[in-house]
Amino acid sequence: MRFITDFFKTLFSAASKQENVNSALLLDSSFQELVDERKVPGMALTVLHSGKTLYQKGFGYADLEKRIPVDPRKTLFRIASASKPLAAMALARMVADKEIDLDESLYTYVPYFPKKEYDFTLRQLAGHTAGIRGYKGREYARNESLSIRDSLAIFQDDPLQFKPGTGFLYNSFDWVLISLAMEEVSGMPFSAYVKEKVLRPLNMEHTFEETPGNLPDHAAVCYTRSRSGFRPAIPVDNRYKLAGGGYLSTSEDLARLGRACLDDSLLPSEVMRAFLTAQEVEGQSTYYGLGWQVSRDAAGREFVGHVGNGVGGYSNFFVYPKEEIVVSLLINCTDPKVQHIIDQGLDHMFSALKDFYN
Repeated sequence: MRFITDFFKTLFSAASKQENVNSALLLDSSFQELVDERKVPGMALTVLHSGKTLYQKGFGYADLEKRIPVDPRKTLFRIASASKPLAAMALARMVADKEIDLDESLYTYVPYFPKKEYDFTLRQLAGHTAGIRGYKGREYARNESLSIRDSLAIFQDDPLQFKPGTGFLYNSFDWVLISLAMEEVSGMPFSAYVKEKVLRPLNMEHTFEETPGNLPDHAAVCYTRSRSGFRPAIPVDNRYKLAGGGYLSTSEDLARLGRACLDDSLLPSEVMRAFLTAQEVEGQSTYYGLGWQVSRDAAGREFVGHVGNGVGGYSNFFVYPKEEIVVSLLINCTDPKVQHIIDQGLDHMFSALKDFYN
């Protein structure tokens, strides 16, 4: 496989095929049109190939009123459920260090969680097969300062939705419980453990827990899209569900996490394999590993990663093992309904690269 260090320089070289040049232009224009047609306020895209930056660009604005442009290296976005792979890396570190056992009951680590009809394990929580419920109503948009333990009150008295291991129900409360178990085992705040064991080793210097009222420099304004345009998103406090959807990050930083997934630089490959293998329920794939989606994109290409949607943030984090490509795309808006356009843009990218990764 050839290394590509400058996407457009390579594509516009004399040896490049015209169809690849056209695909590169379509990639750029597809995403610029999202801004020009006011479908997104701003977007950052970083693409890595074999660990090297292949393409990186900001589109639109981090702040519409002040006309501050997006910088893919510095602009902080809410990455929503793309936080789960980050949390999963921290959990995998504990597994590798034999500090936690995925097949142990949650109650081994969090004995004060109310007993349910059935027992369930950390593995089932991480793979969303434990039966814990999802959000009700506007719970996804809570704006209360809750610790992880305090947040149990939201869902702890509700029954399991099914016998653990017999169904799949994607939710963020699973990862609230996992992060609490990790705090009990490590004796330190979940955010501090992730910083020490994942963020620092991967040089993810621009990935943070969001503290309402005290946003870091370069944080994008979070918007919601309506027929009349964009308006600032409602205030939320995501700290209690940091593991499931509460991190701020940059496109460049998140791509570093994808690179570590490919090169096994942070964790042993045998540990990562367990997290990146799709779980099964009654012989059927869930297309989800442990904190990682394990699926195919719209064009059928195999990936691991996560799509995220939260208040004021939308993310696509895809790692393509076969092609050794990482895609980190962040938007500062609640689901803008543009996934089909993003999929088309990625198709243009892969078309432009086909001579290099085949």
